[in-house]
Order: sequence, then structure tokens, then C-alpha cells
Amino acid sequence: MSDQTTAESPASGAELYAEYEELRANRPVSRNEGEPWRVARYEDVRHVLKTHADFSSEVSQRMQEDENSTTTMLFTDPPAHDRLRALVSSAFTPRQIAAQEEQIQARCDALMQSFAASEKGDLVTAFAAPLPVGVIATMLGVEDGDFVEFKRWSDTIFTDIGEILIGTPSPEAIAAGAEMSAYFLERIAPLRENPQRHLLSDLVHVDTAEGRLTDGELLMFCFLLLIAGNETTTSLIVGCARMFDQHPDLFARIKMAPDLIPEFIEETLRFHSPFKATLRKAARDVEIAGQPIAKGDLILPLIASANRDESVFDRPAEFILDRKPNPHLAFGLGIHSCLGATLARMEGRIAVASMARYLDGISLCDPHMPELDGFGAPASVKVELRPAA
Repeated sequence: MSDQTTAESPASGAELYAEYEELRANRPVSRNEGEPWRVARYEDVRHVLKTHADFSSEVSQRMQEDENSTTTMLFTDPPAHDRLRALVSSAFTPRQIAAQEEQIQARCDALMQSFAASEKGDLVTAFAAPLPVGVIATMLGVEDGDFVEFKRWSDTIFTDIGEILIGTPSPEAIAAGAEMSAYFLERIAPLRENPQRHLLSDLVHVDTAEGRLTDGELLMFCFLLLIAGNETTTSLIVGCARMFDQHPDLFARIKMAPDLIPEFIEETLRFHSPFKATLRKAARDVEIAGQPIAKGDLILPLIASANRDESVFDRPAEFILDRKPNPHLAFGLGIHSCLGATLARMEGRIAVASMARYLDGISLCDPHMPELDGFGAPASVKVELRPAA
């Protein structure tokens, strides 16, 4: 899951990347009236992401002023961010992630085996969303939950994230947040009396310098893990399916040589970044590429544009399977880099291997749907399948 987020309106892939190319060439730091500054070039995006002292993640004035708002490490700066991240990072060490592989493999194979039994279906609802939602739910100890509801809450909140941060949240997002809070609060209360062996219970009982975590802080972790964990991996799996649709020969190569999958995952992350952009706020008067930025101005580092920057990537508009080096910024950089990057890569690797095992091909019914290049994962992607003989 990504410690980064903001919203963009959907556009066709060709239009979106043509705009990014024009921005890199002629307006590397620019804005339309009343909107955040767009930062388009790789080195400038990298600078903004890694320099948290100048570019704050505390972007929401409304959340800071709302006494009932729960602080999340996505939108906090040190020292509050460091405390919150340290508490949950123990669940995402390489050793802890490796321990999840068996259950991820079993869940993935069960989903794909069922999905491959038909010739048409919805990639997101049948496979790309249930996989990461189920994994995170199991880690949180709520595997008995309604995954459809988890996904509905996640989509409703995530698609409204721009208004949640710097505008007015929709009634639907407010309602989804309330339902999700009520669900987890019902499970947190018993855990205070009877600890269990899972991440949520561990967080309930962890002792910090400030004491035990509040219900609000615990809810923040549940929201973060479930929503961001879902969106990152779902977007990655959809991106992989897009590449297989565009390059059927690539799917055949991977079926013959599964050891190519890690390289395929990295190039897919570059080519179809799960998150097109993130959001920061100038902590002081600064300059980016010679452009003055006033303290308090919002800044939109365009990650998807940086990952197609001609000055860093050779033939960036082409998908090159064995691209080396491949220093993409799909998982961010610095203190807000994606906490679950290792988990997302593992889920993506296992998902692609499962596709290759159970399918002879996969194609998108509408490869030009604008939602494919929106922010985060689309809610639905219809596909045609060729089950393996």
C-alpha cells in the first residue's frame, strides 16, 4: 500500500501521456489557476518526494482543523509520521512478508482457477481486488469479513480522496467511512480484553511512549492497510493484464519462462504506475526547476510522467521487458515510500504466475476505457479469457 495519494480525472492513455510529454518539454513546473503546481520531470519529482522538510505531507487544512479527524501517516510529517510508521512497519519486514507467501499463493490459485473456468468476466471483481483485500483482511484478523463491502468502502473513499483532503467529502464517502469505522470498532473492543495472534491485535496491545494507541489511531491503520493495500495491488494486476492484451507474445514468453516475471512486474510498475500522482505542500518559499513556489502552495508530483521521462529512460513509451536500470518511482521515495512495496511485488508476481498457469491468453473487452488511466484501480475491467488447455 502506498504512503501517497491524490486524485486525477480520467483521460485516455494516449491523451494523458501526450500531455505529460508536453509538460516535460515546455512546462515542467506549471499550474492552472486555482490548482496545485504540476511537477512533470523525473529529477524534480524525485526531489519533491525525498525532501520532506521542504515539501510537507500535511496537505489538508480541513483535517488539521477538524478535532474529530484521525491523523494518518500518509498526511503527517515527522515526528508524528515516524512514530506511526514505526508501529506498523514490523508487519512489513521482508521476513514477515515472506511468511505470507503460502496463503497468498493458495488464495491466488483458488481465485484464478475459478475465474479461468469462464471465457468472460470482470478481472477486478473476480481476481484483482479479492486477492489483496483478502490478504490484508487476513493479516488484520478479519478474514471472516464481507470482502465485497471492504471493496465498496475502499472504492468510495479512495475515489473521493481529493475532496476528502482539500475539499468537501461526498455524503457517500462520509457514509462509507462511518460504516468502516463501526465495523472495525466492533472488533477492536473485544481485542483489548482477549488478545489474538494477528496484526490488529498486536497494534491494540503495543505500548508506545505516549501509551497505547487510541481507537482513532487504530482505525487509521485499518483504513490505510485495507484501502491502500487494495488499490496498489489491484492497479498492478490490471496493469499486467493491459500489457498481456497489448502484447500477446509477451504472455507466451512468460508462460515459457516464468523467471521473467520479476522483470515484467518492474516494467509494468513503470509503464502503468498504480498511482499517477501524489500531493505535497510547500513548507516554505522554495524553487523547483527555477520556478518560485510560495509557502503553503500545493504541489502535484506527477509520478506517471516521471516514469516516462526521456532523460532517464531510453525509449520510455515502449515496454521493454529486460529494462536495466529501471529506477521508476511507482512506489514513491523517501520517508513516505510505499510501506507495502515488497508485499505488492509478491502479490503481483504470484498473480502473474497464476495467470500463466491457468490461462493461454487474456484480453480486455475495452482497452481504451478512460478509467484505466484514472487515479488508482478502476472499479471494473471486463476481459475475455482463453483457459489453458
